[in-house]
Amino acid sequence: MCKSASALSVAGMKNTAIEVHDLEKSYDGQPVLKGVSFAVGAGEIFGIAGRNGAGKTTVVEILQGLRRRDGGRVDVLGFDPGRERRRLRPLLGAQLQTSALPERIRVGEALRLFARLADGRTDWREFAEAWRLVPLLDMSFGNLSGGQRQRLFVALAMINRPRVLFLDELTQGLDPVARREAWQLIEQARDHGTTAVLVTHDMEEAERLCDRVAVLHDGRLVTCARPVEIASSVGTVRLRFSSPGAAGLEGLGRVPGVTSIGYDGATADITVEPVAVVRVATELGRLDLAPSDFTVIRPSLEEALVPLLNGDNR
Repeated sequence: MCKSASALSVAGMKNTAIEVHDLEKSYDGQPVLKGVSFAVGAGEIFGIAGRNGAGKTTVVEILQGLRRRDGGRVDVLGFDPGRERRRLRPLLGAQLQTSALPERIRVGEALRLFARLADGRTDWREFAEAWRLVPLLDMSFGNLSGGQRQRLFVALAMINRPRVLFLDELTQGLDPVARREAWQLIEQARDHGTTAVLVTHDMEEAERLCDRVAVLHDGRLVTCARPVEIASSVGTVRLRFSSPGAAGLEGLGRVPGVTSIGYDGATADITVEPVAVVRVATELGRLDLAPSDFTVIRPSLEEALVPLLNGDNR
């Protein structure tokens, strides 16, 4: 968990890429961030979720040195982004929520320019191929579709092979194929040691990519955990499987953690606490029942986040 400055260590991580202590920010006297604290492990894909206006984009802009904080302490790769942005900038990559290029610049020109600005040694053609931009190299930015622009922006964000990559609404506007290709490329970057901070409203994306997700509500951090842990907080899991009759299910009611048993004449539908899944499977084996369609239906991350995003973190 990452709810306070005293809980900044990342279990299982040798070091951290980002540490945020009691971060505060206001606009025109209205608090937007109210003492947010968390840590991001090196090589982690870290998600930030929350409703519009929760402070997500403000957090990542402060981490990049694009916006000044009003209070708290921030450390990114050993640098204070508010004071050492020039030294930190070559180590970062970013795809912002709102990005633009000159309308007439061609895709190939943009890739070459950003590669030259990065270190002069990056082969921009690799990124063109990885992001399926080769057919677009001679097209101007103004003639690209929304999805094509998004692919270009993410490629440009990664072209300097950053140690920390910030992605704000990574797959917005991408078709399903490009969306999954983007996920694979971010996972590959992580596998090569890049730390990624992902702002997203897409909970399928968060479940697929993120090692942990921080949830903001009204400028405060309400939880920070692995997606499966957040989903499990809903508290119940459903087990469904075919059963020849209801009589054989009666003994399952005595298994600790089973909260209800339903049967429609062909299929058993059992609600259990998460820890009871293995107990029920063990009991079925003891009863010599081995249904081939035994299915565990766990709550989705989205189902668990709805009450948190509405401010119910009890």
